[in-house]
Amino acid sequence: MRILLLLTLALSAVGCARWSMDYHLNNAYREYGRGNCERVMLELSQVERKSRSRGYIQPEVSLLRGQCLERQNLFVDAAQTYQFIIARYPSSEYAYRARARLDTLRQLGRIDRAEAARTSPATL
Repeated sequence: MRILLLLTLALSAVGCARWSMDYHLNNAYREYGRGNCERVMLELSQVERKSRSRGYIQPEVSLLRGQCLERQNLFVDAAQTYQFIIARYPSSEYAYRARARLDTLRQLGRIDRAEAARTSPATL
């Protein structure tokens, strides 16, 4: 009987984390629709805290973060975010969308080709 109780508690905790993550992601999209990128970034941080063991949500979070960076006229940061998605999740739907956003930024002259393609590792 104790094992059943423990299993039930463990499963409910997993469900709560997923519900909380979805709640914050929905809030992020809602705030993005309102144009409130500061709030979007806060909600996305909450999603990332809840999703550390769920890597499948990261490309969606990163794409929304990149779109907010664009709205804030931080085009180089947005481009680097899109490149992260492409490098880390190359076969995902979000990589396809990130490529499209990079192409759009280039066509609008917000970033130049060399700047968008250049990445470098952090130095110690």
